[in-house]
Amino acid sequence: MPDLPTPQDAAEAALFSECWDAVLSYADLCTAGSAAATELATEAFSLGMREARDAEAAVRGAGRRPARLPRIPLLLTAVRTTAADWETQGLGHRLDPDLRLWLNSDKAARFTGPPLQRPIALRGLRDLQAADAELLWLAEVEALPLPVVARRLGLDPATVGEELAQVRGLFRDRSHRNHLDMPMDAQCRSYARLLDAVTRSTSGEAPVDLSRHLARCQQCAEAAACLRLHGGGLPAALAGGVIGWGGLAYLERRRRAAEVRLGAGRPQALEGGPPNPGAHKAKVARNGLLVAAVLVSLLALAVSMMPGDDMKNGAAGPGTTAEGQPVANPTSSVPAATSRAPGSAQTSRTPTGNPSESTEAKNSDPEPQGTSSAGAEEPEPGESAAPACRFEYSLVNQWPDGFQAEVTLTTTEALDDWRVTWSFKDGQRVTQMWDANFTQSGSKVTATAAAYNKSVAADGSLSLGFLASWQGKNAPAYDFSLNGQDCVKS
Repeated sequence: MPDLPTPQDAAEAALFSECWDAVLSYADLCTAGSAAATELATEAFSLGMREARDAEAAVRGAGRRPARLPRIPLLLTAVRTTAADWETQGLGHRLDPDLRLWLNSDKAARFTGPPLQRPIALRGLRDLQAADAELLWLAEVEALPLPVVARRLGLDPATVGEELAQVRGLFRDRSHRNHLDMPMDAQCRSYARLLDAVTRSTSGEAPVDLSRHLARCQQCAEAAACLRLHGGGLPAALAGGVIGWGGLAYLERRRRAAEVRLGAGRPQALEGGPPNPGAHKAKVARNGLLVAAVLVSLLALAVSMMPGDDMKNGAAGPGTTAEGQPVANPTSSVPAATSRAPGSAQTSRTPTGNPSESTEAKNSDPEPQGTSSAGAEEPEPGESAAPACRFEYSLVNQWPDGFQAEVTLTTTEALDDWRVTWSFKDGQRVTQMWDANFTQSGSKVTATAAAYNKSVAADGSLSLGFLASWQGKNAPAYDFSLNGQDCVKS
């Protein structure tokens, strides 16, 4: 295994640090273990940096810039090339099984075949000037906030947004030209002008015949994704067209990594990026509990100061004990923070000393102090019993034979491990998943926690993303459960 190349100066050392994280992230997707991921990333990083230095030396010698990719996508393609070499050398068992299938298919051959038949996004990014291509990749695929991109590239933060808009337009023009230059049949050629006009429109509506053609023609569908700058599909078009296999999964990983970096002890206003959803939810939960505690204390104080006949006679009212002391609001319930293994039994003891079994769904009406639960009726499902979890299923992106989706679940109880199941109606098949391990039997999918995200706090959330195939229809997933307990839709 080759060693990492030595940086030539301090600027290149900083660049190495920025690029290594991206290379290792993609190498982890391509391999079957962490040791193989590190080895693949190291070998690919050495190969990519050698190619980049050779290209820069050629530019200085000839005085003319050849078409090439920016540094990070260049290194990512080196990961793909190195993985293909592993497969040829008999080391394919160290790679992801789905990647091995892809490497031996016509899809992989497009990235090394005739230049005019290579993916449009790959050709369009190579055609841009180096600084423009770098700006487009960092902002769209690496998901870095514009102030960070401006600082990294030495641009003016006040105008970097306008520059990015111009670069998007340049990329669209290059993609349109490359689409017209590709070998295509008469039908594709007849739709080229209409495709250009429709993708310029912000309405996003396409004629029925064009939609049918895009559903059947991969070449024109790729062109449409590169030409349509509105709607948020450009990052997926770039990642899929430049990286190839695992492009969308890599895109999701980089988005999550950017959110983590933004939430790591830096004020949001300084970065100017999107808020960190996890940190925001935790903050809201903490503030809500604090406000609830203050209100309960004020209510107890008010009750203790109010004269009443019941208190004069020594009778205990609903908000007092038998000694006449005020208690917290008997109808308020605070989620239990005790962590336990999924599916394990949890018992609570009533004032009479009889244990009562507690289900995953918490009782939102705990019994007031000083009373007995003897003879109490069990709550009817869906009435007073709170659901064990809530789920949200989001379709992130969709193309003629596949789609990307995200599942987010909120649990009422703290978890030490979790297992999520759901079903598909239309024969969809999951091909890749991140932030969870998965199996699929028929229409039922089972996702289990990864090693790093098994613990979930009470009233916390867990999320996972996946890629899947579909044919004919793509109805949303249904019948969600968490550790065997049914979930309701958020």
